[in-house]
Amino acid sequence: MDKPDVQSRARKSAAPSARTGRPPRADGASTRKQILEAARRCLCDRGYANLNVRDIASDAGVNHALIGYHFHGKQQLVLAVLDEANQELLARQTRMYGDEASAEAKWQQACEFYDQDLKSGFVRLLMELMAASFHDPDLRREFVPRMLAWHELVGVAVADFLRSAKLDLPVSPRVIGAWISWFWTGMEVGETLGVTDEQGHQREALEAVGTLLRLATARMAQASAHSPAAAAPARTPKRASKAHGSK
Repeated sequence: MDKPDVQSRARKSAAPSARTGRPPRADGASTRKQILEAARRCLCDRGYANLNVRDIASDAGVNHALIGYHFHGKQQLVLAVLDEANQELLARQTRMYGDEASAEAKWQQACEFYDQDLKSGFVRLLMELMAASFHDPDLRREFVPRMLAWHELVGVAVADFLRSAKLDLPVSPRVIGAWISWFWTGMEVGETLGVTDEQGHQREALEAVGTLLRLATARMAQASAHSPAAAAPARTPKRASKAHGSK
């Protein structure tokens, strides 16, 4: 019996893919990255309410069916965008808080990171998902733990600072961490709404916190230098006296 030629076999093997209407195969990791980058651009430019899967696919240069294949819908896609950015930036902040630097220097670094996050669109991304979460319980259930991860990180950093500075305050590190975290959230809301520095005094507030930290650090150093433990001269061990009548 004659064997079918190679071209016939190729046509037969290609037929099932054509019948199912599946998108052509592509490198999975590369395609996923393209979709995430396009989704972030579209989300920051158009907002969550105007986000459309077909527009994202067009921006990414892929078949829109691939978005469903990789992310199973719009909500999971935007959460994947947030997760990718969150993991990178939380790691960045963790490294900063772990550095051997003054509280003022770390605050200054945090302010510089904030400017970077404004330019990169990360702050806009957070605010878009926060706003969408108000009316979408499913999205809110996923978004809130991701936002609170930042609060937890700040709380741990505050606790470490108080422990190293040997400060015993009447409020817990958790409370101080909440003050700082919600301060930043308010800053992000104001910036996203377009509140200017003349209206909201955001930059002045950031600089003021740095000034307060510098003064507090200086006073702690001064108090430590004048503490009884620091001022007391080092004691030398007494020599054992000879017993009465010994030579």
